[in-house]
Amino acid sequence: MPPAAHPGSDDRLARVRFRRAVTLMVMTLVLPGSAQLVAGRKQVGRIALRIWASLVATLVLVVLVGLVWPGFIFWLLSNTFMLGVVRLTLFALALGWAGLFVDAWRLGQPLELRQKQRLAMVGINGFLCFSVAGTLLFASHVVGVQRDFITAMFGDGLVSDSHNGRYNVLLLGGDSGADRWGLRPDSITVASIDEETGRTVLFGLPRNMQNFPFREGSVMDEQFPDGFDCEDCYLNSLSTFAADNKQLFADHDNPGVEATIDGVEGITGLDINYYAMVNLKGFRELVDAVGGVEMNVRDRIPIGGVGAPITGYIEPGVKRLDGFETLWFARSRSGADDYSRMARQKCVMNAMLDQLSPQVVVTKFSQIAKASQEVVSTDLPASELDRFIALALKAKSQPLATVSFVPPLVNTADPDIELVQERVQQAIDKSHSSEDGENVKADPGVKKKVRRPAAGAGAPSAPTTGGSIGSLGEGYAANDSTDLSAAC
Repeated sequence: MPPAAHPGSDDRLARVRFRRAVTLMVMTLVLPGSAQLVAGRKQVGRIALRIWASLVATLVLVVLVGLVWPGFIFWLLSNTFMLGVVRLTLFALALGWAGLFVDAWRLGQPLELRQKQRLAMVGINGFLCFSVAGTLLFASHVVGVQRDFITAMFGDGLVSDSHNGRYNVLLLGGDSGADRWGLRPDSITVASIDEETGRTVLFGLPRNMQNFPFREGSVMDEQFPDGFDCEDCYLNSLSTFAADNKQLFADHDNPGVEATIDGVEGITGLDINYYAMVNLKGFRELVDAVGGVEMNVRDRIPIGGVGAPITGYIEPGVKRLDGFETLWFARSRSGADDYSRMARQKCVMNAMLDQLSPQVVVTKFSQIAKASQEVVSTDLPASELDRFIALALKAKSQPLATVSFVPPLVNTADPDIELVQERVQQAIDKSHSSEDGENVKADPGVKKKVRRPAAGAGAPSAPTTGGSIGSLGEGYAANDSTDLSAAC
């Protein structure tokens, strides 16, 4: 007769088998293919380990290159071909890794385990498969969203070189709707960005500016050689004129924007590189996508008014506004004037730039991308996206300067264009001469900065009008400042 089994030997053997099975799963998690290598499926194990080693080496190389040349990372994140490769790689990695987990579970000989151990192994295998593969599939989805977003948002238009070391981007804001999208923009701003430092100056142009020249040799200059001096001819009506005379702009995809650029270049003396047009009604969706924006509401801001009933108010205080409130904070005119509203719009731009962190972009990218496709149109080529991502990150860490050509600096009905262009150059020179985030001594025409109170602070000591520091007669701080944060 065979010798009797030692009491408890079956329990020890079961524990050994269970530990072996768990170990194979952990090995697959830490080093895919290692479980197959030690459990006898050497060919599968070698192939998996080689693929894993190649991926790790590639990732390390990308990180090292990114540390030396950050622009490479921005290029990688904006190149649609590379994003397609990354997406397919993540998808294949998810399937392959899940397959290795299932194979490791098989190599653990689950049928030789006790019932509770088999159930535990099924749970462990399921958790690892779904968590690891699910994470990779989600990452693949995010990369796909990024690729689709870039394809839909940015075209393959002509690349425009910087002018005197700066990129000048025209920012337009207007309502959507039948026959209105892109027509008569409510907000017209030029962002002039230093190509090396990212230091930015915002030049605000009032929508009701009249009697201004056009860029020499432009389509609009040919139509109005003496300037835009006709009756009811305002800066924001250029797009309407272009829409009614599309034959003049047969070589341009967006006549309204092209006509507006002709006017903006004639007024400022700047050469516009690109434009971005924002649907202000859809802007609320973008703000909601990023979780709202914190604003310093200095006065009670009406919701509604000016031809419509006031339905509520945004109460004073430092608070986080949702998309609906942010839109009304930027657009409300009841109890204010156009120039106070322009100042508030600059404060919204500054807050978005300051508060839109990379962490927010990563965690809410799908929502941001979806909202952006419906909110923004631009002629910025996809090939230039990496450059502007880098510039945006540089600009985020520096004070944002503003100059708005509104009363009392400029009579919008009869503007002194020579003065406007002189102030443009002064602001750019000031931007170039500022170092380490400190502002040089301000010109007499630049208002003294007023620091923003901390959350919970009491009412500001500076007088306000319509939620902006200043008045129509004296001007608004946010419309003319070397540090916009301080004026908001």
